[in-house]
Amino acid sequence: MIENRPGLTFLSHAVLIAGVLVVAFPIYVTFVASTYSLQEIASGFPLIPGSYFIENYSRALAIGPRDVGTTVATMMLNSFIMAVGITFGKIAISLIAAFAIVYFRFRFRMVFFWLIFITLMLPVEVRILPTYKVAADLHLLNSYPGLILPLIASATATFLFRQFFLTVPDELCEAVRIDGGGPMRFFFDILLPMSRTSIAALFVILFIYGWNQYLWPLLITTDEGYYTVLIGIKRMLDVGEGQAEWQIIMASTMLAMIPPVVVVLFMQKQFVRGMTETEK
Repeated sequence: MIENRPGLTFLSHAVLIAGVLVVAFPIYVTFVASTYSLQEIASGFPLIPGSYFIENYSRALAIGPRDVGTTVATMMLNSFIMAVGITFGKIAISLIAAFAIVYFRFRFRMVFFWLIFITLMLPVEVRILPTYKVAADLHLLNSYPGLILPLIASATATFLFRQFFLTVPDELCEAVRIDGGGPMRFFFDILLPMSRTSIAALFVILFIYGWNQYLWPLLITTDEGYYTVLIGIKRMLDVGEGQAEWQIIMASTMLAMIPPVVVVLFMQKQFVRGMTETEK
């Protein structure tokens, strides 16, 4: 029996509201700043939206910031293509790798699994220069394949799918075999439908991972046409002795938050189910 304690309920709600305010206030200030002119931001602005909302966002999307060479719309498209490519690539490769490790009996299969898993111990800084050398030798600089392909392997996703496949009853595999189906029929007709919630949860995590990539796009791109939105925002800040266009920077920051927020909101239920369900 759960006791109803009004004081404890009030305290818990107060803590939650305070936490939301702490997280949301900087975002609100960013939005408000994106609705003022540069002069108004430099002289101080009240915490109410200004009158330059349409002008600032239209300029960011259609014209682009000064000294960047491309528009925020183009950079967001590049980030979206990169995030989606990384997400689908990681999920597809991890599903196939986990399927092979669990359901195929070949020599040294566990050795290969642990070799995949050991890559988690290598920090990005250790792998970044060899990866760049390979990408440069394959002429992948300033290209979408160069942004996506070096990041599509995922030891974590492979491990998670392997652990899930181990919980699938062997009787299902035997039933497919008796019915005359092969391994790929078992994979597509049984395993993939059962893995939907896990795939949805990983989709949210991996999309945000791909969208927030900064170091690799910074190394692989020198052409403004392939800049991602994070690279573009960093370039807006690097003005040297000049004056940063803070109204455009704030507008670009708000626009950069929209796709991850939309993905999280749209797939919230599937994400929670994928993270909490223990039995499929």
